[in-house]
Amino acid sequence: MISPRIMFTRRSAPYWATFLVIVLAALWLLWIGREPICTCGSVKLWHGETMSSESSQHIADWYTPSHVIHGLVFYAALWLVAPRLSFGWRLAIATLVESAWEIVENSDAIIERYRAVTISLDYYGDSVLNSVSDILAMVLGFVLAARLPVWASVAIVIGFEALTTWLIRDGLALNVLMLLWPLEAVRGWQAAL
Repeated sequence: MISPRIMFTRRSAPYWATFLVIVLAALWLLWIGREPICTCGSVKLWHGETMSSESSQHIADWYTPSHVIHGLVFYAALWLVAPRLSFGWRLAIATLVESAWEIVENSDAIIERYRAVTISLDYYGDSVLNSVSDILAMVLGFVLAARLPVWASVAIVIGFEALTTWLIRDGLALNVLMLLWPLEAVRGWQAAL
């Protein structure tokens, strides 16, 4: 049996903190009434239909790449502003930020904002499964950014944004734009898909 002293070391502390943040985010989302899984009763690895009540309800969807991008961006930002922090603590901070976003994104105010200013009329918030998967996608992006050369991280960001913009007329940049400063021309272009 592994001793608790071995499992909980100074070196492992940020990873336990990261895990705890994810668990607490999931519990908070359940507490505020988010559905654990899709109300359709199934769990899909991939759900590719964006104009659907099942969007953001399963493990991965067309918005998963934007969460990978979050991880790449958070890694770069934390590398710049907190270079002395260990990788683990930077990951914990990034996970806290991503988890906070998932909680805010699933608040009634933001859900209604999405429904009012975007084409996401069937959006009723993420399932807890999808939110946790989004957080884990951010972790993946963070780890990739730590391992890949900068040019590869930049290529992933550009590639994912181009791919989702081309295929679903949405992505991280358009999502942020439409949430903060909605443009009717963009909304019309997205709706024409």
